[in-house]
Amino acid sequence: MHRRDFLQKTAFGAMALSFPVIPNFLKGIPMGVVVHSYASRWNSKTPSQAYPAFTNAIDLLEHCHQIGAGGIQVVVKDWSADFVKKVRTRREKLGLYMEGSIGLPKKAEDVATFEKEVANAREAGAQILRTVSLGGRRYETFKSQQEFEAFQKSALLALQLSEPVLKKHKIKLGVENHKEWLAPELAALLKQVSSEWVGVTLDFGNSIALLEDPMEVVETLVPYAVSTHVKDMAVAEYADGFLLSEVPLGKGILDLPRIVALCKKNNPNVTFNLEMITRDPLEIPCLKDEYWTTFEGISPTALARTLRMVKSHPYKPELPRVSQLTAEEKLKAEEDNIVSCLAYSKNELNLN
Repeated sequence: MHRRDFLQKTAFGAMALSFPVIPNFLKGIPMGVVVHSYASRWNSKTPSQAYPAFTNAIDLLEHCHQIGAGGIQVVVKDWSADFVKKVRTRREKLGLYMEGSIGLPKKAEDVATFEKEVANAREAGAQILRTVSLGGRRYETFKSQQEFEAFQKSALLALQLSEPVLKKHKIKLGVENHKEWLAPELAALLKQVSSEWVGVTLDFGNSIALLEDPMEVVETLVPYAVSTHVKDMAVAEYADGFLLSEVPLGKGILDLPRIVALCKKNNPNVTFNLEMITRDPLEIPCLKDEYWTTFEGISPTALARTLRMVKSHPYKPELPRVSQLTAEEKLKAEEDNIVSCLAYSKNELNLN
């Protein structure tokens, strides 16, 4: 049987040939896992029998299938044609979905490389790609408003260069709100691009670091959501602002049932991907002058509201930390958190 005939005769063939939405049989599948949830285990150098390193997408697929996840979101870069086929074959056999995580072309000369990675992701079975406009955090990266404005222009150019490739290969791109865009800014960027192939990977908690109300962020960006990063967040006071941590689902301050319901209402085909990063709390230095360099658009009331929220929602007994743990203990804590989140997603969020 030819490969094309085989695909057409299977459910996964239907998935490969159905554009641009995710097919009906994927609705209600379990929550997937973002590769960044395994920050310690991905390419780990720790010789652990209990938590062996994941070295590629197939390792991640195998493990996520074992723990009951519905799919993965993984970096797609420098994949050979042979590896692409192996990923697709294994993904289909396990019955999991796969989303790609990809960098954008910064200039015209980068488009060919970008298209190759898009084509590889598409061939492996991805219908959605996630990206970020900035790898770092806005308040740590830019030292002037002019720098930020230059970034805005380059981010728009990157999406404009990407859009024809996405359209050609019939694959959607979700730009994450990754501690660089205020929600209205990201919405405005997408309106400028104005393409059905470019939307949002809606992160449930990142924008708290930019003093945004998490529900307002969801309500602003959910019309554009093609994918999600599911997480719960906890906060605590510190001298220069507040501390922010990912915590197991249901343990933090986010109204997860409401957020999930809004996502489903606006896009019944949206995917839910866990991003539970097990790490020390992030410092959000919103009381330091440098933090405000690029935030001309933030109202002073946003700071007051956020600090009130921090004060009124202390995490007991204290925010989790992992820097004091051994490498093996970090791996265990990471796995325990992910398994806990998957159980919550099924039992409380009905993502199964």
